[in-house]
Parts: sequence; C-alpha cells; structure tokens
Amino acid sequence: MSKSPHESSFVIADSSRPGTQPTATNSNQGPSNQQSMWEDSEASEASYFPRATGAVLPQPNATATTAASGDVRPLLETGPGGKRVEPQSSLSTIQGSYALNDHSSERTNLGNTGIVMALLSELWIVNLFFILGGTWIKAFYLGKLQEYDDYNLWNTSCYWKMGLLLPLPYTLICFFGLTLPFRTPKFLVYDGIKKRRVDNLYILTVTKGDNRDAVYRAWNAHKHLERLHPAIRVHVLTDEPYFFEGINCYTCPKSFTAGNSKYKARALEWYRQTMRFTEFDWVLHLDEESVIDDESVKRILEFVFYEKDYHYGQGIIFYNQYKYWANWIFTVADALRVGDDVSRFQLQYTYFHRPVFGAHGSFLLNNGLVENAITWDLGSLTEDYQFAMKAWDRGFRCGKIAGIVREQSPLDLIGFMKQRRRWYVGIRRLPNFLPKLWAFFWSLGIVSLFSTIASIALGFKFNYGTPRWMALLIDFNFMNFVYLYLLGVFLQDLDKGVNPFLILLRIPVTFVVQFIAVILEGCAVMYGIIFPPSDFDVIKK
Repeated sequence: MSKSPHESSFVIADSSRPGTQPTATNSNQGPSNQQSMWEDSEASEASYFPRATGAVLPQPNATATTAASGDVRPLLETGPGGKRVEPQSSLSTIQGSYALNDHSSERTNLGNTGIVMALLSELWIVNLFFILGGTWIKAFYLGKLQEYDDYNLWNTSCYWKMGLLLPLPYTLICFFGLTLPFRTPKFLVYDGIKKRRVDNLYILTVTKGDNRDAVYRAWNAHKHLERLHPAIRVHVLTDEPYFFEGINCYTCPKSFTAGNSKYKARALEWYRQTMRFTEFDWVLHLDEESVIDDESVKRILEFVFYEKDYHYGQGIIFYNQYKYWANWIFTVADALRVGDDVSRFQLQYTYFHRPVFGAHGSFLLNNGLVENAITWDLGSLTEDYQFAMKAWDRGFRCGKIAGIVREQSPLDLIGFMKQRRRWYVGIRRLPNFLPKLWAFFWSLGIVSLFSTIASIALGFKFNYGTPRWMALLIDFNFMNFVYLYLLGVFLQDLDKGVNPFLILLRIPVTFVVQFIAVILEGCAVMYGIIFPPSDFDVIKK
C-alpha cells in the first residue's frame, strides 16, 4: 500500500493519551447517557503526564494515516513472537509537541480582554439609557423637525414606511441582549466547586493550508499557550498536499471521504476520527485568521473545569487582529457582528443556553462527547449552524465564555459579498424551523432598504408627516442599529489600545459609513437570492 510523502507526520503524539480509552467515534448517545463526564474529579490535574519543555518528538511510525484508504486507526506494530500490539502511550509521545521546543518570547496574541470584560460588566445600564434616551430625543424632542404627526394614526406615506418597521423583531432581541447583565469574570465565582476531569484541551486552527503566511502566523500566535496548562495542545489542521514542518500539523489526506461533508467540515471529521475524543477532551475551533489571547484561554479553562451544566460554549469575536481599519467600509460592517455578539448571542448563551440564533464556526468550544455524538459529516454551507442545531436536538446545552477571539475582516468587495451570500443561503437551506425564520427576517432587510430609499425620495414630492406611533418604532429601530455599529467599533478600538482621541474621531466616521455598510449587506442578500452559491466559497483574508 503506497504512502503519501507526509504520511508519517499526519498525526503526532496524541492518539494515545493519558487516562483515556478509545471510544466509538460515531456515538449516538446524548448527554443523558454519559453522566460520568459531569462528576467532580478530586484530582483533575493529576491525570496529566508531566511535560517538560525539552520535549522529545515521537517516532514517525507511532501513529500514522493510511493515505490510500483514509484509515485513521493507529497502525499496529509487531511485538515479540510476531504478535501485533497497539502502540502504547509513553512520556516521549505525550511530550511530542513542537510548541514546547520553541522558547521565543514574542507575543502576537495581544489584547485588552480584562478591560473589555470589566466594561461589559457595567455597560448594560449605559446601553439602556443610550437606546431609550436616544429614541425619546429623536421621537419627541426632534419630532417637530421631522414633521411627526400627533393627530393622524395613518396617512398615505405609511404604505411605503411600513417596511421600516420590519427590523423590529431583530432590534427587540438585540435590545434585551444589550440591557441584561453580561456574563463576565465579575459574576463568575467558583469557590468551593470541584474541578471536573479534563485530559486535553485542543486549540485547533483550521485552514486549507495554501496560505503559508497565515498558517505560521496562527501557529506563532498560539504555540506558547501549551505552557499555560498541561492539558493544552496547540494543533493546526490542513488539507493534503499542504503540510508544514516544525509545527503540530495534522493533514487530512485526499483519500479520506465522508458521507456528506466537504472542505472544512470534511477535515474536521477526519480530525475527530483521528483524535478519538473522549468525554474528557475539549476542542476549541479557530479559523485560519483567528487569534486568542492568554486571558481568554484562562477563561476557557475555567469554563471546562467548572461550568458542568454546559457541553459547548462560545465567546465574543472581534475583527481587529489584522489590517484593522485598512478598509473603513468592511471594518464598520463587521462592527455590527461584534454588536451582535454582545447582544443577540449574549442573550442566547447567557440566558437561553440553546442555539436559538445559531453559532459561529470560530471560537466554538466543544466537548468530545458532543463532537462524537453530532460529528462533522453534515453537508451544509453553514456547518457550524447545523452542528449547533443537531446538538440542541440531542439535548446538549451551551454556555457563554468570558473571552475574546480576534479575527480579520474581508479584504475586498467580492470576498465580502461571497461571505455574506454563503451565510444567508446556508442558513436558509437548513431544515430546521428557526434558521429558516431568521433567514426570512434577513430577507426582509431588502424590503427595509428599499422602503428607506422610497421614504427619502418620495418625501421630497409628498409632504406627509409620520404618525407619532410609527415614528417611535422607527426611531427605536434606528437607535438600536446605530448603537450596535458604534459599540462594535468602540469595543474593538478599546481592545486594540487605540488613542482615545482617535476613538472619539471614529464615532462620526462610523455613523456615516454604516449607511454604506447597510446597503452592501442588502446587496449581498440579493446576490444570494439571484445567484445562490453551488459550492463553498473560500475568501481571501
């Protein structure tokens, strides 16, 4: 059987791990069938093998992947008398990490997570006053300038202004998310709670591998994290033929096939089968451009040790890691996604503990039990959302992680449009009711966009006032959207350590540019409706 050139390096070190036994990779058991995971462990850290900084790399034949068949089982070795035996875990094998051999002191995973979280702890009251106060000022104090009408409940202009009310369900959800206390370290007290057992926390960067600079950039940002705790493993997952020497690189062979999944999901399914996760393993999924700082990793460790009610979790994603503000339009457009994380998704993970609004594919922390029960053999353009919905069906619960992952906005218009198009079409195609509902409301954004244009254009010809009740709701929507954009930029600037004067200067810039971003978001939805993608789009970052 022929081997690929890199076969011996596909898997290093971790297929046989301390304190674990191989389990079925396609488990159909939900959380109710695996209660042992949630039992307290007196000595959760005692289950780790000690790991020295002078790690010895494993022998190439310890674990390998048969490229021709895609078989991910450990290769059997020949023992005394010709007996075939399973390779055993050893100290040198466990220590086989390139990260532990690298002692460079430079850190690129920087941020102000502590400051941002401290601010978010108290920000809910500011959010409440800003949105309601801004709505009152615009609807009543400035109402006369906008010709609001207190005497008529309806007039002809209401027909084309009705579209401005369509975002109301979204803005109400965001409003409640913004005005309920945020889950931050201030409110997390673990005194007296026993740790649960954790054997491995895999920090996994997933990439196709064709961008060499991006691969090493991610590795260099995270390699030192293995020194924070003995359970941490930093891995990079690529597709064959892309393999990188000198890092903990796992390469999915071309011969590996899954029933439904392609591209990223296919590679994740291969990795899942290769690693043989148990209920004591956790995987942090990161995209190619994702970077997580030390403080956030500590919050993840607290989550896996103490948050025993939850099987997976997510935190906030910023888009300020690379080329921040290189393109004003895309930077402001992604500020809304930050606002989404601290409003809608904070409501989901802090209070609902169900993926009512979906999930992100990056900063997704899964327990091995969840990975094995759901698998990544999904066959969707939005495999992260589909994964979360299947986890919900199986009874798994999600929680909020008080940490931040930093990423990068698209570099060009084509990439931006394709990214949004894939999200919209992928969510719309999912079989569950809620994704279809949110995709429907997303589609209504086009109606709101045209209604806004019509209201401005027709306002010059027809001198109709807006009934006060309608104006109040429209202004509530307006203030929510403006605040989400402004808050997203402000939090990212604060995290990036931007000069305070520049932070203030960017507020009016964001206010203006957001209108361009809204138009582009609407165009991306129309792009998805008219030209839906036939396959997965990989955008350049």
